[in-house]
Amino acid sequence: MRLKNLLFLFVVLVFQLVQSQEIAILKYDGGGDWYANPTALPNLISFCNKNIKTNIKEKPQTVTTNSIEIFNYPMVFMTGHGNVFFDDNAVENLRNYLTSGGFLHVSDNYGIDKFIRREMKKVFPKLKFEEIPYSHPVFNQTYTFKSMPKIHEHDNKSSQGFGIFYEGRLVCFYDYQSDLSDGWENQEMHHDPQEVRIKALKMGANLVEYAFMN
Repeated sequence: MRLKNLLFLFVVLVFQLVQSQEIAILKYDGGGDWYANPTALPNLISFCNKNIKTNIKEKPQTVTTNSIEIFNYPMVFMTGHGNVFFDDNAVENLRNYLTSGGFLHVSDNYGIDKFIRREMKKVFPKLKFEEIPYSHPVFNQTYTFKSMPKIHEHDNKSSQGFGIFYEGRLVCFYDYQSDLSDGWENQEMHHDPQEVRIKALKMGANLVEYAFMN
């Protein structure tokens, strides 16, 4: 067996045995602003630690798409407004991460849609984003949702939750026309009403809870 395959199997074993309660921000190529919404994830982590009794490290780390470090995190988060590009190494790495138990949350910050759909098709050529029914467990964790929170209005379109399912498991959640991560940001960033921000944080907490338990 090739050394690369042996190394991957070892990493997967470690990943499955010692997953820590950490979330990372995914840094991707293509020129899109992967660093958008800098206060979002820290605020979500704080909310989860307080309200659903997680013990996540307060400061999220940054991990690149082609780094083996991604296997240290049960959940990675990505957002942005522009172009996304996964090279061949990133495609293989993300596929291995997601099929071995990892979870990716993509938050459309308005403008990422056509790019993330194109690049995730490279990761899973035979799969596609499907709209997730509200009976799915991701909408029924500590908090129950009958519709996706709508943080900001774009193009008069409804907010939707899409997913990629691998062998029946939700491996990627994509909030579209919702701006969940805008709702997680400090209030002074977008001046969203508190009740709207709380809905966004609760849906984010559901994603964290689902990712850590599945």
